[in-house]
Amino acid sequence: MPRPVQQDTYSSLQRAFALLDVFGSDTGELSIRALAQASGVPRSTTHRLVRELLDWGALEAGESGVRLGVKLFELGALVPSPAGLREAALPYIHDLSEVTGLTANLAVRDGTDIVYVEKVSRRSLRVPHSRLGGRLSLHATALGKAILAFSDDATVDAVVAAGLTRLTDGTLTDPAALRRELAAVRRQRVAYDLEESQPGLFCVAAPILSPRKDAVAAVSVTGATARSQARLFAAAVHGAALAIARALPPRALPPRASR
Repeated sequence: MPRPVQQDTYSSLQRAFALLDVFGSDTGELSIRALAQASGVPRSTTHRLVRELLDWGALEAGESGVRLGVKLFELGALVPSPAGLREAALPYIHDLSEVTGLTANLAVRDGTDIVYVEKVSRRSLRVPHSRLGGRLSLHATALGKAILAFSDDATVDAVVAAGLTRLTDGTLTDPAALRRELAAVRRQRVAYDLEESQPGLFCVAAPILSPRKDAVAAVSVTGATARSQARLFAAAVHGAALAIARALPPRALPPRASR
């Protein structure tokens, strides 16, 4: 849920973004009233901004309200993947899904979240929370833990300080337990999510590392929950991560720290 805006400190552009940010993967059409309430933007201002967003194409009128417009899809299609990461990883993501029969994902870190930048789905398994462009907390996902395990201490500290939100009964919410798990990931080069981000699903992830062992991204597979079954896919996921790392263009690697 987006954070409500403060009328005295936010510009019209920020308020317009706040309105768009109300929409989620399971949101269809929203009324002016619902948009105003969820965003914290005054209703009169919401009316004006919605008209402008409709004129520009960011929103479209529906039967019971407004929905996101095709103009946003057009712009989103123009956004390049992070430094060529998606293009380099895509063949291996497809192979991983084909070999395992599971949904394969590619994600990068953004603040204290992961953002899904590629997904190859299987018709037999619907994984709605890993939609393209979707985000989840680093600490509650195998992808996030794979990245965190090879991040600096400041990044881990920031995740802990932000609060380890509980998504399911299995989510790690104790900082000491999270740090122990990250140490295990560093040893094994594989991370697990056993119903930690969503009930009924497991995820196995491996970090995509630069030559200096920085986590550039992470790759995973997702399937029905079973701890023993999850571990069967560890080698395939780790192998895909190694192959993607070798295929990355130089611009996808993090810059060398200055001396």
